Amino acid sequence: MPLPLPIFLFFLGCAMALAQRSRPTINQDRLEKRIFELAKFGLQDNGETERVAFSDADMESRNWVVNTMANLGMAVYTDFAGNIIGTRQGSDDSKKPVSFGSHIDRVPHGGNYDGCVGAMAALEVIEVLNENMIKTRHPLEVIIFSNEEGGVMGSRAMSGHLTKKALGVVNNTGYSMGEGIMRLGGDTTRIAEVERKKGDMAAFLELHIEQGGILEQKGLDIGVVEGIVGLKWWDVEFTGFANHAGTTPMNARQDALLAAAKFIVAVNEITNSFDGKQVGTVGRIKADPGAPNVIPGKVVTSLEIRDLSSEVIESVFQAIKRKGAEIAAATHVKIEFHPLDTTSDPALTDKSIQREIERSSKKLGLSTIKMPSGAGHDAQDMARIAPTGMIFVPSKGGISHSPKEFTSAGDMANGANVLLHTILALDKK
Repeated sequence: MPLPLPIFLFFLGCAMALAQRSRPTINQDRLEKRIFELAKFGLQDNGETERVAFSDADMESRNWVVNTMANLGMAVYTDFAGNIIGTRQGSDDSKKPVSFGSHIDRVPHGGNYDGCVGAMAALEVIEVLNENMIKTRHPLEVIIFSNEEGGVMGSRAMSGHLTKKALGVVNNTGYSMGEGIMRLGGDTTRIAEVERKKGDMAAFLELHIEQGGILEQKGLDIGVVEGIVGLKWWDVEFTGFANHAGTTPMNARQDALLAAAKFIVAVNEITNSFDGKQVGTVGRIKADPGAPNVIPGKVVTSLEIRDLSSEVIESVFQAIKRKGAEIAAATHVKIEFHPLDTTSDPALTDKSIQREIERSSKKLGLSTIKMPSGAGHDAQDMARIAPTGMIFVPSKGGISHSPKEFTSAGDMANGANVLLHTILALDKK
């Protein structure tokens, strides 16, 4: 005998509620609304947002995040490096936290999505768990890192790699990192206390926009990041002989700029000659004396090489260096390579977390691809101290660090759902 309709509807509602609880879902509209609310901090008359680390707008946005975390029932504090940390208690005090988050500071003339998607998605994850009354075994820790764009300051402090020299670096606001830390409520005399050791976190996850065009071009939903590339920088100095441009025959010149031009072409050709996804770039050039009627006697260019492998970076550099010596001999110009301190080692993500991200994506019906991150992220430093995973969502047109940066609400929600379900999977371990 069939059940009466009211009873049937009652049991159907219970079943639907249980299904919802077994698969909690991100509120797409709420996530996008928070992105727009965050964008108001530093809003300019032209409609763009300026929110460089340590600025008044940065301070205001941080206060808003702290209040939001507190309203979600989290215990919130600012550590001595200026990182905002909110904790949701777990059921097992013996468990280490599953940590996740990103940053909310921006480059000058940046967009609303870089870092912000991961930060706002982290808040959304907490709210969804609250709504569904899901208690995790592990504590959950949302981290909003300080001054990511100006030198991954907060995450470097947490991994124990923020140097005293770095504290003197001044950003676009005119504040040094040291001054900025104090302004954010940190304490430069106690930076060492921020450092986490291996084993202090069960895992770290970061959701981020791709900042490239691969996902969009391939029509894919989720990038499973295999690692964040390492990068090395050099100043390359070419020394020739400055002389009169009108009276010096072409075959008697020691033209430093000509040598540099040949070198720049060689960097492109050599980098492309290797199998793989390595990149080599010359992004800056300065000629001296810089007059149209004087043969340049000295030129300094930059050289940057990035790859997931330190060995590949070194191999590409050595090939470029050898070619540089050939160019120097042919042009009668001296060439010198000066390595710079602004370098970082490759950081591979944890393979077991990669698999969990793929599994969560598959269960949600989302397509994936494994890929490297060509840009640096806070996850790069977290990988030094914790099993780390990173989730990419598409960037419209591959544009980032620009007011035209855009990721759709649907894509943000997809990434946040993968983040949510990966956290729940890791919590079972």
